Amino acid sequence: MFPDRVLSGMRPTGKLHLGHYHGVLKNWVRLQSEYECFFMVADLHALTTAYDDVSVIEKSVWDMVIDWIAAGVDPAQATIFIQSRVPEHAELHLLLSMITPLPWLERVPTYKDQIEKLSSKDLGTYGFLGYPLLQSADILLYRGTMVPVGEDQVPHVEITREIARRFNHMFGKEPNFAEKAEAAIKKMGGKKGKLYEDLRTRYQQEGDVEALESARAMLADTQNLSHGDRERLFGYLEGGGKMILPESQPLLTTASRMPGLDGAKMSKSYGNTISLREDPETVTKKIRQMPTDPARVRRTDVGDPEKCPVWQLHQVYSTEDTRQWVVQGCTTAGIGCIECKQPIIDGVLAEQKPMFERAQPYLEDPTLIRNLVADGCERARDLARETMRDVREAMGLAYD
Repeated sequence: MFPDRVLSGMRPTGKLHLGHYHGVLKNWVRLQSEYECFFMVADLHALTTAYDDVSVIEKSVWDMVIDWIAAGVDPAQATIFIQSRVPEHAELHLLLSMITPLPWLERVPTYKDQIEKLSSKDLGTYGFLGYPLLQSADILLYRGTMVPVGEDQVPHVEITREIARRFNHMFGKEPNFAEKAEAAIKKMGGKKGKLYEDLRTRYQQEGDVEALESARAMLADTQNLSHGDRERLFGYLEGGGKMILPESQPLLTTASRMPGLDGAKMSKSYGNTISLREDPETVTKKIRQMPTDPARVRRTDVGDPEKCPVWQLHQVYSTEDTRQWVVQGCTTAGIGCIECKQPIIDGVLAEQKPMFERAQPYLEDPTLIRNLVADGCERARDLARETMRDVREAMGLAYD
């Protein structure tokens, strides 16, 4: 019913680094040639945790879009837009909040994780509690059928499906849907019918997934229902009838193998990054200053690549022949650490060279990037308006 469409985004929180490139942007570049893609600057999401200091957001918006293009995201193939420039995001978020049970938001795994990790911030706000719902609105607004995520983000796609299912159940029913469903419940018999209603109430009011699975199993085993009644009760339980909002699926992406300069995951919070468009002199200096195997105090000491952060970067940037050279040279003290690091320097600089070239026109003329984003926002808003017209009509609200 809905075309294959991808929606993904990033928060504007500062310059992007090579971890972003290997973890997200390379995948975007591949997807844009396979699907209709919408790539969003998630500036409203940046406010959910950085509402007390917004100084970095606006500048980061433009830096980030240039980084996307530098990485190979093609505005001729994909729609690039800014979330807050499409007010329908906020409208759909509000309307979905009217039907989303609080326990659904509270059970999202990243909610408690983030509160613990960001304990220094006051995150006792609806904006933070409701950010999974805002993510759902982002996806559903463009009727995105696929969402590229890592495994840790799958719960966000799952709650989006549940919200779409609930919306369709409440507002997309066939004529006399409730009456037909209630008649079908009576055909199940008094005991089973009451159990079905109890399980349905637990799922819809409390977000009890186990109740949902139990009700599905019971319907599958009930013999005295016609095919039509059984499908109707599945819909009555979890959302059926006219599909106004699609149930998106996660498009699992391979976890990034990009380590930081200290061997840990590359992250701004760890201070171990190389920016996407960092100048060659700084890149060279950073890599040359990387820590190595602590056993190699002197040039003549032998080392173990597995204990050296530089070796992890060889896994990303070096050929098999180069890696064999590193193992042989390190374990026999045949090469020094500076020699070992040079192929990494060469690999990073070669990777960055086309990025600088793609970014240069937009750095020389900032109006180019602003015009490009303005066009993307208009395309995004055209599609968003179509969705909201259907949503408002279904919910009994006035629309043009």
